[in-house]
Amino acid sequence: MRVSRAHTSGSKTMKLNLNNEYGYEPYDHWTIENFLDIEDARKVSSEFIDYDSDTLIHYHDDYKYEKKTCNQWDKFPPATYKLFSKLLSKEFVEKLSDITDIYPLYPDIGLHGGGWHMHSEGGKLALHLDYSIHPKLNLQRKLNLIVYLEEDYDPKWGGSLQLWSHDDKTNKPLEKVKEIDPLFNRAIIFDTTQKSWHGFPETISPPPGKIRKSVAVYYLTDITSTAEERYRAHYKEQN
Repeated sequence: MRVSRAHTSGSKTMKLNLNNEYGYEPYDHWTIENFLDIEDARKVSSEFIDYDSDTLIHYHDDYKYEKKTCNQWDKFPPATYKLFSKLLSKEFVEKLSDITDIYPLYPDIGLHGGGWHMHSEGGKLALHLDYSIHPKLNLQRKLNLIVYLEEDYDPKWGGSLQLWSHDDKTNKPLEKVKEIDPLFNRAIIFDTTQKSWHGFPETISPPPGKIRKSVAVYYLTDITSTAEERYRAHYKEQN
């Protein structure tokens, strides 16, 4: 069946800014401001599903409190669908390899653990190490890409991503090295294979109508000889 070009010619290409600031402490990470064109960022932000929707998976435990997620492609509105398609495309993954000097990289098109992420008042995410081995693809998780999408989010409300160093003696996080504020249209990429403790363990307090929201995509590589056999996230014990 032939598809007329007229149906697709009006589709706008989503452009991504890849000018980044690199940091190596406590592990490799790259920060990008104005990741999306502002109108694209606002459109994707507006498409987030209502926080009280039954579609969302609700986490409410000692480690993930007031966290809601969705990784179902059929639930994503057009701009969000287009964004995930772009972030998982061969073209973008090649650019990501060029930025990070990591080869090969494979996109996790199933968005295992990714997709929409949302936290409301009282939300928190304990310090943790991400899963190491993908439970279905038998590949090693290598990079996280997170794009923050709540416009006018004030870091005073909490929720800055904390990057912690690792204590080899105790196999626990040692000290907080850096905080990255979840500012609108900011992207953070980081290597998850370097004892990469991260989270925001203190509860957040945004006002009514404000949500700490982001989209998350993960990238994989071939399993290395040093890969830890961890199929689920490992959380720091709560006091």
